[in-house]
Amino acid sequence: MNNQIEFINPDELLKNPAFSQIAITKGNGHTIYIGGQNAITKDLEIIGKGDIALQTEYALKNIETALKSCGATLDDLFKLTIYIVQGQDLRKGFEGAQSFIKKLKNPPVISGIVVAGLANPDYLVEIEAVAFKREK
Repeated sequence: MNNQIEFINPDELLKNPAFSQIAITKGNGHTIYIGGQNAITKDLEIIGKGDIALQTEYALKNIETALKSCGATLDDLFKLTIYIVQGQDLRKGFEGAQSFIKKLKNPPVISGIVVAGLANPDYLVEIEAVAFKREK
């Protein structure tokens, strides 16, 4: 059996180039769950205080770093859950994600959730990810 992630966008559901509706993992491999990433460096510096675009960009950079540490790439990514602090401009957050989205061969399945707050009051966005690394 070929190892793969199959992305499905049924005709009966909304089609959007930024996300897929369904992702199915097949074959031998392992699933990687990446905990919520914020715009924080390993030295506890918060990047982009007050700027959701910069924070989104940096949180996604942290996701890329986490994938790489597992021997995975963006091609293995299939699910993002994005927590956005209430009152933030979602369009600006999406702008911060553009360079990340352009690197993806297939847009992942995405859930966006508006929350009252995150672990640090300076965090405006937090992003979890799930990837499937195929066995060779």
